Amino acid sequence: MAHLSKTYGATRALNDVSLEVGRGSIHALLGGNGSGKSTLIKILAGVETADHGGHVRVDGRSVAGHHTSPSFAREVGIHVVHQNPAVFPHMSVADNLAIGRTAGYDTAPFAPIHGRRVRQRTQAVLDRYGIEVRPETPVAALGPGARAMLAIARVLQDQGEDTRGVLILDEPTASLPSAEADQLISTLQRWAAEGQAIMYVTHRLDEVTRMADTVTVLRDGSHVVTRPAAGMTETDLVELIVGRSVEDAFPPAHEVRTDNPLVEVRGLQSGRIQDLSFDVHHGEILGVGGLLGSGRTTLLNTLFGARRPSAGEVRFDGVTMPASGVRGAMRLGIAMVPEDRPGEAAFSGMTVRENLSAASLRRYWRRGRLNHRVESREAQDSIAEFLIRVASDAQPIHTLSGGNQQKVVLARWLRRKPRLILLDEPTQGVDAGARAEIYRMVRAAVDAGASAIVVSSDPEELARVADRVLVIAHGRLSAELTGPSLTAHRIVEASFGTASTQLAERDDPND
Repeated sequence: MAHLSKTYGATRALNDVSLEVGRGSIHALLGGNGSGKSTLIKILAGVETADHGGHVRVDGRSVAGHHTSPSFAREVGIHVVHQNPAVFPHMSVADNLAIGRTAGYDTAPFAPIHGRRVRQRTQAVLDRYGIEVRPETPVAALGPGARAMLAIARVLQDQGEDTRGVLILDEPTASLPSAEADQLISTLQRWAAEGQAIMYVTHRLDEVTRMADTVTVLRDGSHVVTRPAAGMTETDLVELIVGRSVEDAFPPAHEVRTDNPLVEVRGLQSGRIQDLSFDVHHGEILGVGGLLGSGRTTLLNTLFGARRPSAGEVRFDGVTMPASGVRGAMRLGIAMVPEDRPGEAAFSGMTVRENLSAASLRRYWRRGRLNHRVESREAQDSIAEFLIRVASDAQPIHTLSGGNQQKVVLARWLRRKPRLILLDEPTQGVDAGARAEIYRMVRAAVDAGASAIVVSSDPEELARVADRVLVIAHGRLSAELTGPSLTAHRIVEASFGTASTQLAERDDPND
């Protein structure tokens, strides 16, 4: 890619970007929201064209940047798999693969589909890419990792054993459990070793340090650096992406009051949670770590009233919380940002203004109708206050980046001035710059008098942003970490049940 630029009206989305992706390598493409990654991918895929002046060359075949097209991408072997794979869940694995083939079901018009031939061919593709499912299995029955692998196999199947062209993966592991993400990464490394060129877009920086051969960072549409990944740390990558040090990017932990707690949990049992007791102090960010399925999300749902506990007591500001569900929790000043942003948090068919107002509609009712003027003015104030990058408050939320969508969801709740903020994987699928902005928003709310509970699968993130961390293993408290004992290593250790609550009392940084 040489000298690619893209202008939308007065906005320069891509500014003279040049880079090379080598055969048999994994090339990580990193950057924050608005850095130009998505625009670059769209140009390579041919769904957008660049401004005049640049060009794209693949295996010796070249096209001007303003003449890229899906047909050129298909001819030279540019294959793009997006974060949410476009598979058809109610169709079989065999049907999904056939739909992605140039030859389809490989049958004459109006002729019946030869089922045995389709199954045999499907099995050959599955075997080649190491996908252990049956051709007749409905895709809806597959886990997220198998779906991601199926989407990749579908775009590569016509290559056969050929490794020409380039495979572009946009956040392939964003919604995968760690074990399935590791399996996918191992498969990609094997393909690269066999000669496949892979461009890999991710916000999981640990994946970059583990598997990438080369790293390119974009910022504000411009090329910042391309360099070998060997020897780079996650801290190095964060500083390149956001343009400042990690210490400046993440707000420091605070000393908190331990008297008169805001929340007291005693003997809580709910789903996987068994006999859990802890306090949440005023002005504290309490982190919650643990493996997938340990009970972290169950804990937040129970505190928010979305799930009724089977035993135990929860006291809020000294008073036992009534069993009045989510409405009761909201009346007490509890807010929750769930893990599943598209399914449970963002209203994808509505505008940014409507999403911001969704939790506070009563304030805009005037004589039986919504006062849209006041609603719009306050939405614009929130957009400025919370650094939401959007053209206007009338922009549909689904057109925003993941980080900006998450800031809209968080801003919706922070406008209510909550006393307790529950955040479940708040930075999942969010770039490093937006991640820092989200935690600055949380820290500002806590400094203003709120408390927060943050669930995260990223131990480094928890160690950086939390004042104290509880680690849950098998539904029980495995460790409570503070001070020098609050490290990513200790969090991982406790997640597997190999640490104890005594870790909180071991303050020697060298032990």
